[in-house]
Amino acid sequence: MVVAYSGGADSAFLLAAAVRALGPDRVVAATAYSPSLPAIERGPARDFVRQLGVELLTPTTHELDREGYRANGTDRCYHCKAELIDTLLPVGEARGWPVATGTNADDAVAGFRPGIAAASERGAITPLLNAGLTKAQVRQASRDWELPTWDKPAAACLSSRIAYGTEVTPAALARVERAETAVRRHLTSKNVAVTDLRVRDLGQDRARVELDPSALAAYEADPIDRLEDFVEVSSRAFRSGSMNLELTVLN
Repeated sequence: MVVAYSGGADSAFLLAAAVRALGPDRVVAATAYSPSLPAIERGPARDFVRQLGVELLTPTTHELDREGYRANGTDRCYHCKAELIDTLLPVGEARGWPVATGTNADDAVAGFRPGIAAASERGAITPLLNAGLTKAQVRQASRDWELPTWDKPAAACLSSRIAYGTEVTPAALARVERAETAVRRHLTSKNVAVTDLRVRDLGQDRARVELDPSALAAYEADPIDRLEDFVEVSSRAFRSGSMNLELTVLN
C-alpha cells in the first residue's frame, strides 16, 4: 500500500495500521514536497516513518503548475489533491499496490472537501473512512498505540492561509511561512507554548495572526511590528478553516 502521508494524525495512524496489517515491506509512505508544505512538518514526518521501519518517498509535486490551483478558487484543494494522487498512482502501479489517503468518517460529512472528490475520482482508497473511524476514534486508537501524533494539532498546507481569489505564488507561500516562523520564534523566546498558529494572507498586504487563546493573549500584549511587511495585521483566536467560514458569510 502507498500511503499518502502528510505527517498528520490521520495519515500517521493509517500508516501505522497498514504496517501492522501488511508488514513494513508491503507499505510505502509518500510525503509530497512542494512550496505549500511547511518546512517545520518535514522533520517530524521523517522521524515517524523511520520509527515504523518503512520506506519513505518524497516526490516533488507541481500543483503550482496547475492554473486552477494558482487561481485559488474554492476548488483549489481539488487541484492539489489531483496533483498528489496523479503523482502517487504510478508508484502504486509499479508495485501493484493501491494509493490510500487518511480521509476519515468525519471528513466525509464535513461538507466542503473538494480534495476528497479528486482522490476518489482517481481511485484512491480510504481505509479509515471505510472502517467508519471518526477523528476522535483515530486519536484514541493512536494514543492506545502510543503514537506521538495522537494529539498533534490539525495542520494544513500553506495555501490554505491565502484568501480565496488571491493568486497562490511561491513568494506568497514563502512570506506566510516566514511570518509564522517569526511569530513562533517571538513567542517561544518568551517561553510561551504555541499549539495552533496560522498567519492568514487576506490580500492587499493585510494579514491576520490566529493563535490558540493562551498564546494569543501573550502575542497581543507584545505583537511583532511590521510582520513580514504586511501593512495591516490583526489577530484573533485560531479557527480551523476560517477562510472557508468567511467565504460562507460572503456568499
